[in-house]
Amino acid sequence: MPELRKDPVVGRWVIMSTERSKRPTDFNKSHEQRKGGPCAFCDGNETQTPPEVLAYRDHGSAPNEPGWRVRAVPNKFPALRIEGTPGRRGVGQYDMMNGIGAHEVIIETPDHDRGLADQDPHQIEEVLWAYRDRVLDLARDERFRYVLIFKNHGAEAGASLEHPHSQLIALPIIPLSVQQELRGANDYYQLKERCIFCDIVSQEAQDRSRVLLENDNFIVICPFAARFPFELLLAPKAHSSHFEFATATEYRALSQSLKSTLGALKTALNDPPFNYIIHSAPLREAESKHFHWHLEITPALTRVAGFEVGTGFYINPVPPEDAATHLRKVLADGAGAEVIPLKAQAL
Repeated sequence: MPELRKDPVVGRWVIMSTERSKRPTDFNKSHEQRKGGPCAFCDGNETQTPPEVLAYRDHGSAPNEPGWRVRAVPNKFPALRIEGTPGRRGVGQYDMMNGIGAHEVIIETPDHDRGLADQDPHQIEEVLWAYRDRVLDLARDERFRYVLIFKNHGAEAGASLEHPHSQLIALPIIPLSVQQELRGANDYYQLKERCIFCDIVSQEAQDRSRVLLENDNFIVICPFAARFPFELLLAPKAHSSHFEFATATEYRALSQSLKSTLGALKTALNDPPFNYIIHSAPLREAESKHFHWHLEITPALTRVAGFEVGTGFYINPVPPEDAATHLRKVLADGAGAEVIPLKAQAL
């Protein structure tokens, strides 16, 4: 059973998950991602994964067999285990609990060689709906307080398999970084009685220098204080605190924005490794006036070293205004042109 241990100084929880050391690539860095398929996630290899917990399938196809378009399965090497109780306890001054949670993989397509940047917007939209359906299902489990949805693309960004996939982890605690973001947003709201994210969306839409693209529902920007080169933020224009309660129109618009954004990154930076993370409010909390869900993309182009670890500061060699200008030029030259909104073309 994994354990969760709390750092008594900064309040950060750490997962001690010894079972994940069973993964063959964990400690042998000479191993590279498997190229070219087929793999356990490919169509026809459904028996090589745990049984699916969700699948969008063609009519007439059977569970755990070919015929799916998007498929969610438990992670074969989970960071946390779904069985058990929290078991909160203290060991002297230290706090710990059982490593309960859910760790799932969303297999985004049967096609081994088509990442999100190359997929049809409708396929991306189905991936977003799969995220939503799994979050709503896991939210029924009172042990879980937060679900993190994330994607690792490329070995340098932490992906151990090449086949397009993303992951979600349901946690029995709210992560420290999420608490800090919630606290900062709440402090701003208490001071100004406005959502800080709504103000950012409004200001960036007027300033334009850091905007990559925009449609009726979403804006994509290079954040003012971007930590990494070509870091991007996708935010809904309408205030909403929970990703899983977005509308069908918003999921459709997000799929188009995501395809254009990832297409621009792929073209501009030669398919860079990246992570994306969906920031959403904690499970079962009421709609928040101060928090605004969003999606963050961080290309893995620089390394976090001693200075960053020791100070919490980041050194970014590419100002966000320069990154946005370059990516806009890529879009104007035709990357993902079939889904670029009219407002983005006018930049």
